[in-house]
Amino acid sequence: MSTVISVTNQKGGVGKTTTSVNLGAALAKSGYKVLIIDLDPQGHSGEHLGVQVIQDQKGPKTILDVLNHERELLDTTYPTYIPNLWLIPSNLKLGQFNQNSPSGRQFNLKTAITPHVNRSFDFIFIDCQPSLSLLTLNALTSCNQVILPVQAEFLALDGLTQLVMTLKEIQTKLHPKLQVLGILLTMYDKRNRLSGEVRAELEKNFGQDLFSVSIPRVVKIAESPSFGQSIFDYDPKSPGASAYQELAKEVISRVGTK
Repeated sequence: MSTVISVTNQKGGVGKTTTSVNLGAALAKSGYKVLIIDLDPQGHSGEHLGVQVIQDQKGPKTILDVLNHERELLDTTYPTYIPNLWLIPSNLKLGQFNQNSPSGRQFNLKTAITPHVNRSFDFIFIDCQPSLSLLTLNALTSCNQVILPVQAEFLALDGLTQLVMTLKEIQTKLHPKLQVLGILLTMYDKRNRLSGEVRAELEKNFGQDLFSVSIPRVVKIAESPSFGQSIFDYDPKSPGASAYQELAKEVISRVGTK
């Protein structure tokens, strides 16, 4: 059965797309069948992996078609250059979906994913936009678990607390089985005292929910999207590649125990 994971945070710039792509790539390179759904109108997951949107007589083949019940999930699924890794892209038109009334539409993605969770993929990652929108609600009602990336700065701690409260509300009203798979500290600089203090604060407040690995602040991770590559292909020996490989191992372990 597929493990469906939303990578989400209401704050932008914390590493949601970077984590979706590189964690997905790490698992794919380990032999798992992985699908990334780009649910952010900016479309950065597709850009990161060099996926070009195809247009036919119906228009661009993106996740918006799936949400509007105009195409099947697999009809909008693109292979990436990495074996075992597929992606459903988005574009700016995806933002139109948020203009709909939430009533009856917060489960559109779940309806599309459900027929495939038992046979098509081992992991499905949903790269969310940085807001609690109708798109994000669709992601959270579709997944089993969430990964919460948080930047190594103190202001991010306040946002994380608010996000956890929001998730509990969604759990109560829409999705009782929703779980936090883990909190991921990103842009971590071990030479920086602040990074260490933020990690200590996260350990104190969130305990075992915090992943043991932190994603380091390294230039190579930031550079790789401009080359349309994961960190494993852009610089496989970098600390960033090692960190995401360790994260993949930890995710596999946690999925087996959650």
